Amino acid sequence: MSARILVAEDDGKQSRLIRIYLEREGNAVQVVGDGRAALERARSSRPDLIVLDVMLPLVDGLDVCRILRAESDVPILLLTARTTEEDLLLGLDLGADDYLTKPYSPRELTARVRALLRRSGKTAGAAGNPVLRVGELELDTARFEVRMAGRPVPLTAKEFSILETLAREPGRVFTRAQIIERVFGFDRDVLERTVDAHVMNLRRKLEVDPGRTRLLETVYGRGYRLADAPGSARS
Repeated sequence: MSARILVAEDDGKQSRLIRIYLEREGNAVQVVGDGRAALERARSSRPDLIVLDVMLPLVDGLDVCRILRAESDVPILLLTARTTEEDLLLGLDLGADDYLTKPYSPRELTARVRALLRRSGKTAGAAGNPVLRVGELELDTARFEVRMAGRPVPLTAKEFSILETLAREPGRVFTRAQIIERVFGFDRDVLERTVDAHVMNLRRKLEVDPGRTRLLETVYGRGYRLADAPGSARS
């Protein structure tokens, strides 16, 4: 399996060049053009490494770096046109693992990416198992496929992201606000009842047997959790 790399770069020519060079290395590359999309894609697809331009629209790269570093240890390579020592140190202080100043050589970029992947243990061909299993529920996060008791379950992108969030920590209660933050990112117009509607749809698609324990549990006054030991019948 190749390493999964997210490239956040608003310059179309640069992003195409980066994609070409990284795909030649055998990596699976996704490209987004603004900071909001970078946050959403990083949370939904869980890349092995992020190449992050500092000067992004909507949410700048430094804010993206700071937010993601508080949520995960994904390696981050910053691309910046800012060359002062203060600017570079700021990026590292916010959690970036390395940086390149523009203009840069695509060959140097791929070398830096290889080094970061080796350091993190996520070299191409050595990425971790992308399949999450909780009881009879199986999520393949690389293929964006879900099976319940061996039955394929088609989900929308947001439904998949909510289910993945819960499945990564079964038994943990997530508030609606936490789900909105992880799945919808900076979209402040999302209401809590939107989460309720997605959970209702997930239940309809996943819980087809009324004799089974509820997989997606409501914790009243708190939020939702994925049952960590499903199996007994519902009363």
